[in-house]
Amino acid sequence: MNACERHTVDLMLYLDDELVGGKLMEFLAHLKICVDCRAALEEQLALSSILRRSRPLYSAPPKLRARVAATLASAGATTASKQLHEGSGQWLRRTLQGVERLMPRWKVLVPAVVGMMLCFLLVSNVVHEVRASEYVDAALSTHRGCLSGQLPLQIRSDSPQVVTGWLAGKVAFPFKLPDSQAQSSGRPAYRLLGARVVDYRGSHAGLVTYEAPQNDIISLLVASTNYAVVAGGVEVRSGGLVFHHRIDSGFQIITWSNHGLAYALVSRAAGSARGSCLVCHQSMADRDTFEPGL
Repeated sequence: MNACERHTVDLMLYLDDELVGGKLMEFLAHLKICVDCRAALEEQLALSSILRRSRPLYSAPPKLRARVAATLASAGATTASKQLHEGSGQWLRRTLQGVERLMPRWKVLVPAVVGMMLCFLLVSNVVHEVRASEYVDAALSTHRGCLSGQLPLQIRSDSPQVVTGWLAGKVAFPFKLPDSQAQSSGRPAYRLLGARVVDYRGSHAGLVTYEAPQNDIISLLVASTNYAVVAGGVEVRSGGLVFHHRIDSGFQIITWSNHGLAYALVSRAAGSARGSCLVCHQSMADRDTFEPGL
């Protein structure tokens, strides 16, 4: 039995505010180091929130409730005499058969099953949105760390090959920066500055930074979709990909996923979103599509 299995019961007790003393301290310490248990706790909290806000999806019509109540009342009035001539098991079966005639099974089971499916889908969507919001917050936080100097580059190079090779030994997923082709001026529109490794949900993610025109800094956070979720925002479809665009605290964040990787591009909100996309597209055949101002 591993540590997570031992803490399954503790998780339920914690949600019910019944975990106290040393057990509580031990469980909180475990949460700090266990990604899986934190994820399980987030899912349970999201489910609890949905259930607290939810109301019954289906209610029996007043006439049906009245008929069932009348049937039960009539059955109750004749209970004593029926029990003298029938076994308790026979009386119970007849009572249930009367109710079943008023409420066919399919009319009860179908709404119940549909309600359960809707509930599961709703909880799944909520958890998905929460995870996507976490990834956006992480991208924004690391970008600010770059600007403030709290997250300095661990490798400085304008060579995509050098940065790609450096990251290859430090992240657990395949990632390759595209080679920058020269623009009409003879220089790339965005100059690669370097990269570093950051932690995201207990795993290593790559953070690549570029220098944009007017000395602006653009950062690109890259993580595995095993940990990072991309969703929400204003969706834009292009070339088979779905881009999610947000503006937060003076920055614009563009997220997308491709081939098992989640990307988050952060730049100034005053800049063009399509212009920021040139960070990746400046070396590609469709780069004119993303020229600023188009």
